[in-house]
Amino acid sequence: MRIIGLDPGLRHTGWGIVDVAGNRIVHVADGAVHSDDKAPLAERLVQLHDGLTAVLSEHRPVEAAVEETFVNKNPTSTLKLGLARGVVLLVPALAGLPVAEYGANHVKKSVVGAGHAAKEQVQMMVRMLLPGTSFSSADAADALAVALCHAHHRQTQAGMARLAAAR
Repeated sequence: MRIIGLDPGLRHTGWGIVDVAGNRIVHVADGAVHSDDKAPLAERLVQLHDGLTAVLSEHRPVEAAVEETFVNKNPTSTLKLGLARGVVLLVPALAGLPVAEYGANHVKKSVVGAGHAAKEQVQMMVRMLLPGTSFSSADAADALAVALCHAHHRQTQAGMARLAAAR
């Protein structure tokens, strides 16, 4: 099963794709979609939409996972990030993919074991869990962490369902 993890941002939206077969998880690709910060907001959202659509078209994931955003101190920044996040949720949904959402602390806890881990710890664990991976940016590493979180969450759910069915 192919999963895309997405780390929303108006300037840079990270994406990371993994293949999951049983308990084996393999890195497929990663990157970031960038918007032109000098362009009008609506055009920047279109750039995110088109870039993510191209990634989905090229890599054909079957499920998506998106990191939930936190509230910034600056309300304008929070609003703009929320708009970008809306596009990030919309693109895979329009492609017919189920979309899961995970809070940043949940992602960190799933990947590192601690909900308040530093970005460097997350990146180190992504490298350990996906050997040979040399992600293209911090945004891509965050997106791979979201994909790993979803893969682990799915495996836990599947195991629980098998236990419930066996009873």
